[in-house]
This record gives sequence, C-alpha cells and structure tokens, in this order.
Amino acid sequence: MTSETGRPLRADAQRNREKILSAAVRVFAEEGLDAHLERIAKEAGVGSGTLYRNFPTREALIEAAYRNELSRLCDAAPDLLATLPPRAALRAWMGRFIDYATAKLGMADALRALVASGVNPYAQSHELMLAALTTLLAAGVEAGSIRSDIGATDLFAGLTGIALAAGRPDQRAQAERLLDLTLDGLSLTTGR
Repeated sequence: MTSETGRPLRADAQRNREKILSAAVRVFAEEGLDAHLERIAKEAGVGSGTLYRNFPTREALIEAAYRNELSRLCDAAPDLLATLPPRAALRAWMGRFIDYATAKLGMADALRALVASGVNPYAQSHELMLAALTTLLAAGVEAGSIRSDIGATDLFAGLTGIALAAGRPDQRAQAERLLDLTLDGLSLTTGR
C-alpha cells in the first residue's frame, strides 16, 4: 500500500489504515449513513487526526472500506489455493463471499449515498469476483473435484442468491447450509 505521495506506507501506518477500514465496515453496517467518524476512529483505536489524514471525507472512507472488503475477498483465492485442496479452497472462498455480502448489505445506505455523490464503488467488482471464481473453479476441475460444466458466472449468480436470501448475520447457519448444498452440486464427488 502506498500513500497519496506515492511512497510506501510505514508498517504502523498501514496497520492503522487497516484498523480504520475494518472499524468503518462494522460501524457503517450498524449505524448506516449516520455513523460518526469519531466513533470509527475510537473503534479502530486511533485518533480522529489519523482517520482524517487517511480519509479526508466520509465518501473517501466509505469507498475505501468497500474496496478493501472486495480486495480481501478477491485476493484470498490464490492464498486459499496455496494452503487448501481446491474443493476446500472454493468452499472457504464461498464463506468469505457471504462475509463480504453481509458487510455490503450492512453498508447499503452508505454505499447508496456514495453512488448518489457520483462515485461508483462497484466499478470492476463483478470482474474481480468472476476472476477469483474462475481461478478457484479451474483448480477444482484440474484436480478432478469440481464439475467442468459450471462457469464462474453461474456460481456467482448462485452465491448472490444465497447472500440475498440468507445474508444477514442472524441467518449465517442457513447460509452455510446453502453453501454446502451448492458445493455438493458443483462436486464430482459429494461429501467433505
């Protein structure tokens, strides 16, 4: 990560930025657009000055928080494949997708306000997620654990449906069951 001047952020500055972004997702999800930035700074364990140095406007913070969640999701695919068998990596990523969708649903009012201000936080979101899914599915097909006739677009549609039907935190157990059902449908062999 680099600063606005193009220089790499110091390790402590990067940690503070990550803490702010994580706190922003939680607080915007809980309080919506009315969330106080001072509360976000307090939840992150940083001063208001640190928050405003990183994110000079509410819109900049909302956009960065959303994009950070998207990056965490999409960047997880290669890491999961490096540590898990392809089928398990795909299932772990699917769970992370529900985490991402839950955060996005919680931040809906803040994201709508951002779009209304003329900023499109969703630019490239679809493409990035499809690329991650394509990588995961291809690894599963190559390993012989995932069917080759289901594409990333179809799986993305299914995951989106699960997120819409069972994306609230109190519905997580149902979402997990639906993810398992989906994975069983993708698998050449069922079961774990």
